Amino acid sequence: MEETPKVELLGMTFDVTVMIATTFTCCVVFLLTFLATRGRNVRRPTGMQNLVEMLIQFLRNMVRESFDNRTAEKFIGFVVTLFLFIFFANQMGVILMVTAHAHHDLPTLGLAAGDHVSLFKSPTADFNVPVVMALAITLFAHFIGIARHPGAYFKAYLNPMHIIEEITKPLTHAMRLWANIFAGEILITILITLGGPLITGAPLLVWLGYSVFIGAVQAYVFTILATIYISQKYSPQH
Repeated sequence: MEETPKVELLGMTFDVTVMIATTFTCCVVFLLTFLATRGRNVRRPTGMQNLVEMLIQFLRNMVRESFDNRTAEKFIGFVVTLFLFIFFANQMGVILMVTAHAHHDLPTLGLAAGDHVSLFKSPTADFNVPVVMALAITLFAHFIGIARHPGAYFKAYLNPMHIIEEITKPLTHAMRLWANIFAGEILITILITLGGPLITGAPLLVWLGYSVFIGAVQAYVFTILATIYISQKYSPQH
């Protein structure tokens, strides 16, 4: 049975693995963006600079599909940060997943000796992380809607279907990301656990490559849906 170390604080349970992976992901994103903005050369751009500029332009074009050009620039920083965080968070379990067996000193973290312990996984493979992100985006979108168009915002709730739609949006937003990343890590764990050259060889490498691709796609899907949800509140006519 695979477990993750946990700590209890103020009546709440915190997953140590998720906290470590989330912090590590934030550090990777910060370091990458910091290095990418240092030593820029317009005449002779480096490979890193070209890659970052291509990514930003790609995401800028995506945002412009939901906002006008001027408004899109207000959200480009948020969109780039969100995409990078989810992309690298999705890859954590694929690239750096480490497993070990619990020792006798681990019961203090909520584990029993002999349990199969996951020491590193994708934060987005934990249902709480996508749910919190989806809820935060939903609350932000509603705040914008109330601030910009209070009349149109509250009038929309006269339609019962609109209420159902607003409830299901964050749930489906989170479920889509979590299910894909969680299922991918489960299969990776199974392949590693079963062992054998026929299983941990080509099949595992193929699935790892596919998981990286799926992680990128899901980062894009989550980001574009977040952009659409916000734009719907920013401009009700959308």
